[in-house]
This record gives sequence, C-alpha cells and structure tokens, in this order.
Amino acid sequence: MKCGQCQKADTKVIESREVSEGDAIRRRRACTNCRYRFTTYERIERPQIIVIKNDSTRELFNRDKLLAGLYRACEKTQVTSLQLERLVTDIEQHIHACGEQETPTAKIGDMVMERLAPLNEVAYVRFASVYRRFKDIAGFEHELLQIRERKVNPVKS
Repeated sequence: MKCGQCQKADTKVIESREVSEGDAIRRRRACTNCRYRFTTYERIERPQIIVIKNDSTRELFNRDKLLAGLYRACEKTQVTSLQLERLVTDIEQHIHACGEQETPTAKIGDMVMERLAPLNEVAYVRFASVYRRFKDIAGFEHELLQIRERKVNPVKS
C-alpha cells in the first residue's frame, strides 16, 4: 500500500478491525519512511446483481431505489431506518448466496414482502399495494384477509 503523503510503498498495519457488520476491514497504517498515518478499507467485491423487470428489460440492482420505496411505505410508522437498511442488506446477501447472475423483480418483491410483514402491517399493505398493483378495494381486502389469517393461524417452524 502506497503512502498518501510520500508515495513510498513501504507501510505497516498498526491496527485492523471489522466494520459494516463484517463486510469490510478497516486498517490504520503508518508509513515507515515519513511516519504519515492513514486509514484504508478492504471490502469484498461481489458481482453486480442484474434485475429482470416485468417488461423483460434488465438493469443493475439499485439498493437506493429499493430503500426509497420502503421509506415511502414506512412513512409515519415505527419502522426505523436501521431496520430498513438491515432488510435490504439481508435481501442482497440472500441474492448473492443464491449465486444467480440475474434476479426477477418479482423475486425481490416477494423477499421484501416476507420481511416487511413482521415489521409493520401498515407498511406491508402500503408496499403490497404498489408491488401487487391493486386495481380496486378487493385487492386490499384480499391482502388484509391474509394478514388476519396469519395472525389467527401462525406458521409453525
């Protein structure tokens, strides 16, 4: 690693620690030549996720776009930003673990719905109304009945 001050390649690691829930390593370094100290980060480079949209077009997965939709669904609820960040991170990790290069938006939407339902029912219905494109009140009623059914007859693991 080159020193940011004198450009010499001889630096030593003073301290290392995991950051971002283990997704990166932060290293404090010191130049053996000029003693300049600096910080570097090492992150795992994962392949980019390609999303197949409903009209069969493909685009790169956009974490911020998904988060923006979730923030809209969770407005004026008790769901925190941290919970939403973890939800999206969990989905990204799940997609990478599957090892598929392309993922349909329907699969991502289903993963969001599955993780959002236990967090907040109102946010779940709001997200469902956009994701499932409810055309009338019957769509809302059907989704609400499913929520009630899960409360009455929870799935046992």
